Parts: sequence; C-alpha cells; structure tokens
Amino acid sequence: MIPPTSLRLALPRRRSSAVRPTRPLRVVAALVVALGVAGTVAACGEEDPQDEPTVTGATQADVQVVGNAWAPPSFAYDTPLTVTEPRLETVWEGVGAKVDDGDVVVLDTYAEDGRTRKVVANTFGGEPRAVRVDEKTLGTDLYRMVKGRTAGSRVLEVADSKGVPLVTTVDVLSGRAVGEQVAQGKGEPVVTRAADGTPSVKIPKGAQAPSELAVLPLIRGTGPQLQAGQLVTVQYTGVTWSDGKVFDTTWGGKKLPLTFRLGVGDVIEGWDQGLLELPVGSQVLLVVPPDLAYQGTSSKLADQALVFVVDILDAHTPGTGPEVGTKAKAAKVSPSETPTSGS
Repeated sequence: MIPPTSLRLALPRRRSSAVRPTRPLRVVAALVVALGVAGTVAACGEEDPQDEPTVTGATQADVQVVGNAWAPPSFAYDTPLTVTEPRLETVWEGVGAKVDDGDVVVLDTYAEDGRTRKVVANTFGGEPRAVRVDEKTLGTDLYRMVKGRTAGSRVLEVADSKGVPLVTTVDVLSGRAVGEQVAQGKGEPVVTRAADGTPSVKIPKGAQAPSELAVLPLIRGTGPQLQAGQLVTVQYTGVTWSDGKVFDTTWGGKKLPLTFRLGVGDVIEGWDQGLLELPVGSQVLLVVPPDLAYQGTSSKLADQALVFVVDILDAHTPGTGPEVGTKAKAAKVSPSETPTSGS
C-alpha cells in the first residue's frame, strides 16, 4: 500500500512489504548530523593505531571532485588532509529554480574523513533526506550549502569539525518535477499546478474511469529510469475518480516527500507497474483501477478508481557506492581532466 499520513494506519497492505533499508551511519560533524543520517561515529572518531597519519598530506585546496549526477562522487586528495581554512563551492550548477526558505528539497550526501578516507555518509546507497529549508532545521553549515543554490546543483565543502577534516558533497534536488511539459489529451483528467508545484486534479464530467491502468506523462524528466528494487522519492496527490476529492497528499503544511521501494509491494500494484522505467524528474498522472489499488481490502477506497499525480524526485539502488565505515578509493584525475565535472 501507499503509506501516506492519513492512510498509513487505516489501510492494510496489498501484500507483505519488504524490510525497509537501514539508514546510513551518523557522523560527528555538525554538518552531516544536520543531514539526518543515523548511526554511529566510531568510524570517524576512533581510529585504529595503524590508521593514524604520520606524514603531512594535502590541504583543502588540493581536493578534486569527479563524477556525474545521480551517483556518489569520487574525491582526489592525499591523506592525511589538513584543513587550514574552510572551502565551500558549487561543483556544478543545477537547472532548476533557486532554493529559498520554505522550499522542499531532497538532499543526497556523500562525505569522507580526510585523515583516512573512511566514508562517514553516503545516502546514494540508501534513503536521501527530504526537508523544508530553514536554518533552524538544517543547521548553519548545511543551510549555507543549500540556500540560494539552483535545484540540481552539487556543492562541495571541505571543513574542520572538532578536529576531523571532512570532505562533503551535497546534491540539492528539487522538491517538484523538473523537465519538459507534455500536453494533455482530450478526455483526460486535467491537472493544474500552484506556484509551489502543488497539483490539482479535475475529473472530466460524466467520464467513465478506464478499466485498465493509465500512465499519462505530464512533465518529462531527464534523470535515470526507475528500476524495480530502487528506493524512490516522490511527491504525490491522490483523488477519487468518482468525485475528484483529495484523499491524500504529500503537498502543503509540514508534509514532506515519501520514499518507498519500487516493485516489492511497498505500494499498490498500480504504482509498482505505472512508475517502472519512468525517468527521474518526471511528473506522471496514474489512473488506477480498483484491482490494482485497494480492491479486496477493508478500505473505504476498495471499490474506487483512483487518480494520482506523482512527481519523481530521486531514485537510488541500495548499496550504491562505498559503504559507510569502509575506506574509499582515491579518484584518478589526469592533468587534462576537469577537476569538477558533472551533468
């Protein structure tokens, strides 16, 4: 089932769900702690004697970043890293809107302990953090990395936190679909969007609900295609075909996007089928017949055809990139290669 706030307790699942993945480990730095990454700090703060640096390596100015969007970066620097002054810069600019206070964003984070290259955060292998932007929620350091950036940007910070040199990137992803708008056909439910992206749905008067799943693109994103087994982060609004009333939404108030695992029964069958192979960044209209929704359950929606507007914000394959607590390999950067490159 879809576990929205108003339905999570009310509706039984269509089938047993997979165990939700464990969140990444928490690190000692205030910046990475602010990202909401759960776990332990042992990998960062209690090094084995053989891991202790004995020679001077590089400074923050020597750190180079390579890699593409939708995946963890690779860093090139010599260990042990010494931070003589903080370094903060944009690796690449996104194509989305500029992030301001109150906006919802999705944050993907990767960080290493510069003394030993131990990975202290990697949300690309698990669940990203969806958050509404304000300094109190994010903390000063992370707020400085996020506020004012364009959605889709990757930001680098090299800083000292309680004696630990941290090399951190944050990918600031939009809280709404970003891409080319697709014209709607006649007889389809009409979708309009508020200034903040909140969708509204109007069902055609007198129209009969389709008996089969309908997947109608509204905005075509440019990210990777969704695959079964991935952790997918979305915004959505659901209405009933019979009267067009909203029965659940992630938009508005203090609500935030939802992350679930695609293709394993975490959500209704209409979502598992309808979202497969759509590109990240897209917005899609799903018209789901009862047999692919809540038919056969005790839900009040059991016999209803349902309409969803879904914004696909992010997708991760569990286990992507190095595991937290392991040592990352140094990136190899040729003299002719651009140190900070992405897409």
